[in-house]
Amino acid sequence: MQVTARLSAQITRCGDIFRSHWDTWLGGLGARMVFAAVLWPYYLNSAMTKPGMGPLGIFMPGPGAFAQIIPAVAEAHAYNPAAIAFFPWHLIVIAGTLAEFTLPILIVLGVFTRLSALGMIGFIIVQSLVDIYAHGAMSGALFDGDPTSVLDQRLLWIFPLVVLLATGGGRFAIDRLLKQFVSNLRFAKP
Repeated sequence: MQVTARLSAQITRCGDIFRSHWDTWLGGLGARMVFAAVLWPYYLNSAMTKPGMGPLGIFMPGPGAFAQIIPAVAEAHAYNPAAIAFFPWHLIVIAGTLAEFTLPILIVLGVFTRLSALGMIGFIIVQSLVDIYAHGAMSGALFDGDPTSVLDQRLLWIFPLVVLLATGGGRFAIDRLLKQFVSNLRFAKP
């Protein structure tokens, strides 16, 4: 009985230590590092296929951007961006391209982490819908034994973002530095 009680106390103590670290830094940092290791390269490579030529190419998307984001519209206009109406199609593609470049960077650095994570969740949902309905990807189903389907993959992609929504970026995020800076400004004496 005494051994069981001691073991239970040790397990509880370990759980308390883990929980305190999870809440202060491990949860946010861990989720951001998982995102950086798994999804940042994917989104960076994908984003690099979208800009047009020149330094302002991000605001003048190339044919690949239209083919990926709005394939039916791109096909209807022979993949010629100049033939596609600016409103709403160019705006949609520019917004998607900007989001694909900026949101992953903000998440990895921990800048506006909760808002960035929420935006990235929305982006992944829209991306999944485009993949299923515009590109014909198989949506799959939960508990179907196929972890390669869109639904299973994107659920795994979204989970670290949900952790960031719940915990924030953690101690080692730029958010924390910004919070300290703003706090010092408020309480600084003139």
